[in-house]
Amino acid sequence: MTRQVDYGPHDALLVVDMQNDFCEGGALAVSGGAALVPGINAEIDAARRGGALVVASRDWHPVDHVSFAHRGGPWPIHCVQDTEGAAFHPDLALPEGTIRVSKATAFDRDAYSAFDGTGLADYLKEKGVERVVVCGLALDVCVRATALAARQAGFATLLLGNLSAAVDAQAGEACRREFETAGIEVHP
Repeated sequence: MTRQVDYGPHDALLVVDMQNDFCEGGALAVSGGAALVPGINAEIDAARRGGALVVASRDWHPVDHVSFAHRGGPWPIHCVQDTEGAAFHPDLALPEGTIRVSKATAFDRDAYSAFDGTGLADYLKEKGVERVVVCGLALDVCVRATALAARQAGFATLLLGNLSAAVDAQAGEACRREFETAGIEVHP
């Protein structure tokens, strides 16, 4: 485990999609997903001690979501609302007061970023957040989209690379270059 970030009251830790369907044994499992949980829990503790907001995003798809293969989308059925697959990983220690953001909740529209159609950017700005620290699943899909959207919304953005895993292990380096080009700081 690496050194944790120094958090303050103008920070938000955004834990992306640490759900059962994205961890080993799930419908759309990312290799190494469950192994991230202890490090993310330590980061959550550090954020809370520093007075930062903790935000957890989740895919929260209706049955027959447009992203599912049987509807012509790219993905198998995953993270269907109110199912065990859509639940946060059971070992993820989300404290009371964690802000939970549900995305991709409409039948006909997909969303990869926790900022897409959720009002999260405005909410964080109202709370005085200046920096967003991002980690979770999957680095090359929803973590990527969320980090880029945070930066685009004007937040200083830090990606915790060691607490994020990719669907395609080969995509990590390309993502890092894209993040650095966008002005996103990447921790190892």
